[in-house]
Amino acid sequence: MVLVSGLVPARFLTLTAHLVIVITIFWSRDNNVLASLPLQYSQQQYQRQDVELVVALSVTLGLFAVELAGFLAGVSMFNNTQSLLSIGAHGAAALALLFFLFDQWDSSLYWGIFAFCSALPAAFEILLFVSVFGFKRKPL
Repeated sequence: MVLVSGLVPARFLTLTAHLVIVITIFWSRDNNVLASLPLQYSQQQYQRQDVELVVALSVTLGLFAVELAGFLAGVSMFNNTQSLLSIGAHGAAALALLFFLFDQWDSSLYWGIFAFCSALPAAFEILLFVSVFGFKRKPL
């Protein structure tokens, strides 16, 4: 079986880029929270939006842990399908989250980016975990 040698480093780099941008949004989430509030808002509205964004970012970090565990453990490192899905999703997420960060998008838009760019590859990673450890199949 011929392996595409560039997929492994590309997948690692896009995962890392997405992770760094999510951590950066954690540090500077105030602008995105304010962008999703009306001009006149209460402290309770601000805290509700802030908690929503913190929860979304925290779940994203949890899914990163799942994906990095599968990748670094070798469960999906050389699986071309998972690699291509992960590269595409995390590359798109890195690009979308850069716009999210710099253009100060509404924080509710993060859930759409989360669904397609974090949850989808993590779900397939979990399926690979079940396939490899549950059904005792080879990682490829």
